[in-house]
Amino acid sequence: MKLCVIGAGYVGLALSLELGKYFDTICYDIDKKKINHLKNLKDITNEFTEDQIKKSKNLIFTHSKKDLVADVFFITVGTPINALNLPDLTAIENATILVAKCLKKGAIVVYESTVYPGVTEDFCRNILEKKSNLKYKKDFYLAYSPERINPGDKKMTISKIKKVVSADDVYSLNIIKKIYKKIIKAGIHIAPNIKTAEASKVIENTQRDINIALINELSIIFDKMNINTKEVLEAASTKWNFINLKPGLVGGHCISVDPYYLTYKSETLGYLPTLIHSGRKINEFMPIHIMNKIDKFNPSLKKVIILGFSFKENCSDIRNTKVYNLYNESIRRGYEVSIYDPEVDKRSVYYEYNITLENDLNFSNFDIIIYAVNHSSLNEKIKQNKDNFNEDVIFFDIPNSFSKSDFASTKSIYLSL
Repeated sequence: MKLCVIGAGYVGLALSLELGKYFDTICYDIDKKKINHLKNLKDITNEFTEDQIKKSKNLIFTHSKKDLVADVFFITVGTPINALNLPDLTAIENATILVAKCLKKGAIVVYESTVYPGVTEDFCRNILEKKSNLKYKKDFYLAYSPERINPGDKKMTISKIKKVVSADDVYSLNIIKKIYKKIIKAGIHIAPNIKTAEASKVIENTQRDINIALINELSIIFDKMNINTKEVLEAASTKWNFINLKPGLVGGHCISVDPYYLTYKSETLGYLPTLIHSGRKINEFMPIHIMNKIDKFNPSLKKVIILGFSFKENCSDIRNTKVYNLYNESIRRGYEVSIYDPEVDKRSVYYEYNITLENDLNFSNFDIIIYAVNHSSLNEKIKQNKDNFNEDVIFFDIPNSFSKSDFASTKSIYLSL
């Protein structure tokens, strides 16, 4: 059996490396530079080491369409939103067209990309039939297994996360189940149909988005009451069933995107999901709230350094990072803003956001320090240098990694959500 993974991003690469340990696997991506790096055992995202790539002895990396010959295709491309917060299915459409042109009778196409219910069987199926001249459920089959990759997490890796698996008939389900069972040590859950599996994925991050939105709104309320949110959460967490989440920026390609896929589908069916929209509105407001708090101190000098640019800690992924929103809000208010992040690729930040990151970090050059992303490397730099901060420097701890007492020996103004 030959397998092919379309997309060598955070999801596709992790899947390819596991499949390549047991099956003849091709990992395809249109990014020639990325593929050439992988051929030389280099993962530019730093998620995988050279030794980890070497272990996948049956894996071939390619950017050539001629190599796409397989019995099972796994499509793992991104599903972002556009400027209007509507689903952008361009990548999944292009990947489906690519696979359709390579499809042979009896092949199975498995989608792992996050979508709203119906995309696999309606949108993608129609493309496959049209571009391949093959008939669905007669000449080719569909399956869906939502990705659950957590970028930057070295403990909960792909094999340790339970996998939801679904397919359109018993034949394809048995084959896909056999493949996933080989690589997923945590076990698999069989969903009754593809739409159920699609829905299960899209609500995972929607639920988390709403939960964080609640904590963010509470932090806004407590700020007006001069109550420390962190201390409130610590007290509330003493109850066994309290869900302990932190306030903060909610970005990335999942939590801040997936709810829009669900709301879009819901609205096409005539129902306006007010709670999900409200949660998104609160989370999108947080950069403004953070700058409102800083503005209260009316600093006469406005040189700002933002520490961290990726969407989450110990990760190089900059897709849909809300630090960018924070940066723009700071600029809009007249601050002179620099950004430092040792974990991300500076060239990618420049090409995608037109921002030049700092090469070095000198805290004495700044009046306001906004700690945006809790990278271990940044955390250590702060611990080592906090006693040398400028007098009356404002230190805003967005991830709540420190406390006011940590800065008691300094003349810094400590702020947090």
